[in-house]
Amino acid sequence: MDELSDEEAIILAGQGDKNAFSVLYQRYVKRIYNYIYYRTGSQHDAEDLTERVFFRAMNHIHNYHDRGLPFTAWLYRIAHNLVANWHRDSHRRREVPLDDHSHTLRQGDHPETALVKNQEVQGLLDAIGKLPEERQTLIILKFVEHMSNDEIARIMGRSEGAIKSLYHRTLLSLRDDLSSKLQGD
Repeated sequence: MDELSDEEAIILAGQGDKNAFSVLYQRYVKRIYNYIYYRTGSQHDAEDLTERVFFRAMNHIHNYHDRGLPFTAWLYRIAHNLVANWHRDSHRRREVPLDDHSHTLRQGDHPETALVKNQEVQGLLDAIGKLPEERQTLIILKFVEHMSNDEIARIMGRSEGAIKSLYHRTLLSLRDDLSSKLQGD
């Protein structure tokens, strides 16, 4: 079954083949989990929402139609909608504990250097957390999932040019936010 293409697995899963859906699940569960984790900052909530994404996908795969977008775009849209509902319903702010991004001391590193690095990482995470959802999604897909602008455009339902522009504006916004923090210190 692992040798099935996405297209073949989608067709079989749409006909009720649970093993074919399992192939799709295995291919994409880590990517969807990572996306959700970085949007929620909680391992528990990311696991729960990832389970819901694939439960919803399994129950609606018979409605999936290839419109020139990759199957992952459909999964990311389901994930995006569930995360948006999670944020709205829980009024939670996205916070990723620094422990989840711990930086171990390498031999020769001074504790002061590690402290500065951790503060820089926390400052960046705080700045990203203040961005609108759309920009957070862009950052996650670009830097965590290492997707191309074309792939991101397909997932977010925009042109590649619009993604490049949003990416540029997002980086400028982050730079300005981080510079103002440095000047304020």
